[in-house]
Amino acid sequence: MSHLNVRQATAVIAEIAAPSGGRVALHEPQFSGAEWEYVKECLDTGWVSSVGSFVDRFESDLAAACAVKRAVVVVNGTAALHISLLMAGVRRGDEVLTPALTFVATANAIAHCGAIPHFVDSSWQTLGLDPQALSDWLARIAEPDIDGPRNRITGRRLAAIVPMHTFGHPVDMPGLLEVANRWGLPVVEDAAESLGSLQDGRPLGGRGLVGATSFNGNKIITTGGGGAILTNDDALADRAKHLTTTAKAPHRWAFSHDEIAFNYRMPNINAALGCAQLQKLPAFLRAKRALAKRYSEALAGLAGLRFFAEPHGAESNYWLNAIILDDPTQREEFLATSNDAGIMTRPCWTLMCDLPMFRECPQMELPVARAIVSRLVNIPSSAALGLTSNV
Repeated sequence: MSHLNVRQATAVIAEIAAPSGGRVALHEPQFSGAEWEYVKECLDTGWVSSVGSFVDRFESDLAAACAVKRAVVVVNGTAALHISLLMAGVRRGDEVLTPALTFVATANAIAHCGAIPHFVDSSWQTLGLDPQALSDWLARIAEPDIDGPRNRITGRRLAAIVPMHTFGHPVDMPGLLEVANRWGLPVVEDAAESLGSLQDGRPLGGRGLVGATSFNGNKIITTGGGGAILTNDDALADRAKHLTTTAKAPHRWAFSHDEIAFNYRMPNINAALGCAQLQKLPAFLRAKRALAKRYSEALAGLAGLRFFAEPHGAESNYWLNAIILDDPTQREEFLATSNDAGIMTRPCWTLMCDLPMFRECPQMELPVARAIVSRLVNIPSSAALGLTSNV
């Protein structure tokens, strides 16, 4: 185990992220296109709520960017995940297999369905759900049943698998889909962080039955707040749009609603921002990959850490760049030193099974996830940092 010179590592990162000094954020939005023009059009015309031309346009443009037939835009990524899970048939009392190492929205969306997260381990190669570990675990605890596989320990139905593409790095989707197909489990992709990432040349979000992405202010493109449901199934997309629009039947004036539903639709003013941001996505991707390359090269000579690079067969968006420390006991020192120097760095999330509301949920042993959490640190990743590299 190599010892890390924390001050030296901080200085190397600062030279890339803040060469002129001053504080630098972990991830900031970049507005350099038609954002002002499109938002002003909404204000000038009065079309600022959940109906308007930019909503339709953003859905169409997003579907094309993600190589799916349909996109349904909503108020945030958690709402997109919630509806995606309902579309996959998740019911109250079911268990949903998902990584313990994820952002809390993944587990929250499962809980919003009345279902129970069932936590599985991650892979060092992708930072995401490990298909082999999942396969081995299912062989131990699952049994076929008429309504789908069942957890023989709890007696509950296993309803779906929800992988999350951690920091924009693709999960091994071919391996995961093989496991899912073998057990007859639908896959709901949590692609909140991975817009623009590719695996085997194909975008993420549309590999499973349905997927969800996010446009929060810290994502690669932003609508301020927002998300989208992605699918190649027209019937599911139509159902998602109905459920996210309070299940209102189309009519010129009557208010007729045919089931309990959700007011989740994205406002036109947010979609306008999204249309402008999506036009800049290729430039953002080039900038972020250039930034990752600079970090990788600059940090290569330092003992005690490694820069996390995209998995084999992937072209990651490098939403958040990450370093892995050899010695987990140096993590807090590195976080304190870098933040004291004005360089915003952050640890990985607390494992979901260690949060108070999810401690009683079923879980497998999590050696890799726990090792990742103890050693991973995110470093400044804004697209603007790459744009300064003559991209």
